[in-house]
Amino acid sequence: MGGNVMKNQSIFKSKMFYIAIGLIVLLLFVDILLGTKSSEGIQIMNGYAFTALGSATFQFLSMLKIVPPIFLLIGLLDVWVPRETMIKLMGEGSGVKGVLIAFFLGTMTAGPLIAAFPVAAIMLKKGARYANVLFFLMIWASAKLPIVFFQATTLGLKYTVVTNLTLILVYLAGTAAIEKALSKEEKSKIYALAEQV
Repeated sequence: MGGNVMKNQSIFKSKMFYIAIGLIVLLLFVDILLGTKSSEGIQIMNGYAFTALGSATFQFLSMLKIVPPIFLLIGLLDVWVPRETMIKLMGEGSGVKGVLIAFFLGTMTAGPLIAAFPVAAIMLKKGARYANVLFFLMIWASAKLPIVFFQATTLGLKYTVVTNLTLILVYLAGTAAIEKALSKEEKSKIYALAEQV
């Protein structure tokens, strides 16, 4: 925890951080100036910067509705699920049961993929198998129930079934291949990074 605080403090000491902020402000200013030179007359609000700011504000407010429950879930997972239980359910010897649990957790969640990474880090910290955690992330990204229902209603049931079954098979093969390609040292580094979360 102390390492993360130190990293955050060192960001504010970096010259590149302030240069990046300055460039963003400069680009915003240039966009406002270019936005005023329209054929209809001077109208500041037609710049792309304001469109982007409006979109970013909407996305930020949407994230505020999703992120607190995700962090609550992460906290409960960290406190309530003992390491032994996670190893038993999703660890190296879990087999098909671990894959099914990863699939269930991935499909039943809501929110953007970025919210899945802290959950995955807690799973790794608790001793879940690396392939199961990867499978969980892939399912979260593409086969959540809201996405599946949207596909079924807009693209048809047959398309949805064929696409998702294909994705699941590819994900299973891919996660197994990735896990096999990693050396023990690489896996231990990944687990050590998860321990720092």
